[in-house]
Amino acid sequence: MTYRQSQKDGLPRTVKVVQQLHVAESAHVSNKSFSTILSNVQAMKLGLISDVHGNRIALEAVLADGRSQGVDAWWALGDLVAIGPDPVPTLELLTSVTNLHVTQGNTDRYVVSGDRPPPYPEEVAAKPELLGLFATVEGSFAWTRGALASHGWLDWLAELPLESRTTLPDGTRVLGVHASPGRDDGAGITPDRPDPELRAVLAGAAADVVCAGHTHRPADRQIGPVRAVNLGSVSNPITDDLRASYVIIHADRQGHQVEHRRVGYDHAAVLERVARCGYPDAEYLASFQRGERIQFSARQSGAPAV
Repeated sequence: MTYRQSQKDGLPRTVKVVQQLHVAESAHVSNKSFSTILSNVQAMKLGLISDVHGNRIALEAVLADGRSQGVDAWWALGDLVAIGPDPVPTLELLTSVTNLHVTQGNTDRYVVSGDRPPPYPEEVAAKPELLGLFATVEGSFAWTRGALASHGWLDWLAELPLESRTTLPDGTRVLGVHASPGRDDGAGITPDRPDPELRAVLAGAAADVVCAGHTHRPADRQIGPVRAVNLGSVSNPITDDLRASYVIIHADRQGHQVEHRRVGYDHAAVLERVARCGYPDAEYLASFQRGERIQFSARQSGAPAV
């Protein structure tokens, strides 16, 4: 079983969605892990997304592409709503998907817990020039929290687990996390993180394939016995390919294939939503959609060719 939300009188309520899967462990959202065994399934396609960042338009495009490819089930690996124009509509769309499991990311944690990324108050006290950045960060997460609170989504977001696990029909063990095993932040999986660092991060993961998001940089690397996969991001691109990126795992009893996909979406429509949504730093959001936050090539070594 996995969980999604249905709407009743404008408020979300948790309902169970029964999958054609054997559930190895309890999948209640208050748990900090989720595990299924798919070895009794002949064949399946698992879609994996991350870093949606409140961009319903981009999410719609990815889900439509997944449907066209015959995706059977979905994992969403965190950073769902913050730093984006449509946090509530994004969750409403995401949780309408059946056979869905969702993992919490660091910005989801910031929204529900009051934790924040730097600069921290003590840093601002030491360097007053950081006050503007501090206020911008605080305003961003407070705006998203207010939107979710007014529609009853905070408890749902707070109770998301930190990881997802499954065993594919061919026996391959897959772990899904936001950044890296046991962490929702940090350096994560990137195309260019040194092998020794990644090997240390992946040690003890108890998985053959580890899938993550967080860095917004698609990657696909073999680190010893573990395949380290970064899905990229649905929104807020920082590579020179502005399309949404995600992964489909095609699996049957003979083997599996990890397919990286890119999906175009209407950036002009997102810019219109940004202008109208009331987000406190709309120009920052718009800069991603205009391609002004590019830091990396999408075609570097360690990145998948798409």
